[in-house]
Amino acid sequence: MFGLLGPNGAGKSTTIRMLTTLTRPTQGRIRVAGFDVVRQSYLVRQHIGVVLQQTSVDVDLTVWENMEFHGRMHHIPNPQRQRDIDRWLEYVELSDRRNDLVKTLSGGMKRRLQIARALLHQPQILFLDEPTVGLDPQTRRRLWEIIRGLNQQGMTILLTTHYMEEVEYLCDRIGIVDAGKLIEIGTLAELRQKHGEGLVIRQDGDRWHYKFFPSIDEANAYLDAQPDKTGMMTRPSNLEDIFVELTGRNLD
Repeated sequence: MFGLLGPNGAGKSTTIRMLTTLTRPTQGRIRVAGFDVVRQSYLVRQHIGVVLQQTSVDVDLTVWENMEFHGRMHHIPNPQRQRDIDRWLEYVELSDRRNDLVKTLSGGMKRRLQIARALLHQPQILFLDEPTVGLDPQTRRRLWEIIRGLNQQGMTILLTTHYMEEVEYLCDRIGIVDAGKLIEIGTLAELRQKHGEGLVIRQDGDRWHYKFFPSIDEANAYLDAQPDKTGMMTRPSNLEDIFVELTGRNLD
């Protein structure tokens, strides 16, 4: 599971649109599941599932009708199509809402339906563009479990999000994009080791200043050596600290 982070306008959604054949790259070459996204776009689409941040299910159809339409578009034959629809609706806990119009569902249910639909044709790779944006914490955590379960079953997932704790909880590797360029990549442990695992924070008026140290022990030693410790504290660094250090601003 790969997490793609970046400030607004950094190029995350554009990257996903290019990877999923929705936007044609102006230069360079992209291969997804072994296929060229420009020359073999149809084959790419057969091997990927996509959940964009905008709600893309048809609200005037029922839950089952949305799944049935998607299955037919992918030429999944019956009775396999019905078995697969039942399987994925049960997986995302929507079996009891199969005959309800999508317009009657909550935001979290619509997002779960989008995920179920994206999985119907058994993709190798799942792209999730801010899948939990706007959802309440409880619903977001439930989606985390669904996403993690898919990954544990062997599915490769690329995830963009504005929630740092989401990346820390879900992702194996992390890439940070800024101004259209990949400026950092690695596991959370590698990023913390590279940029510093300890942090000294100093408050100056309404501003906070951060100083990284290789370890929390070295951060504590630095603090102990200060004659005036007013407004200062230490703590382990986290992904948001590293993100702000690299990009100079918060995700917001």
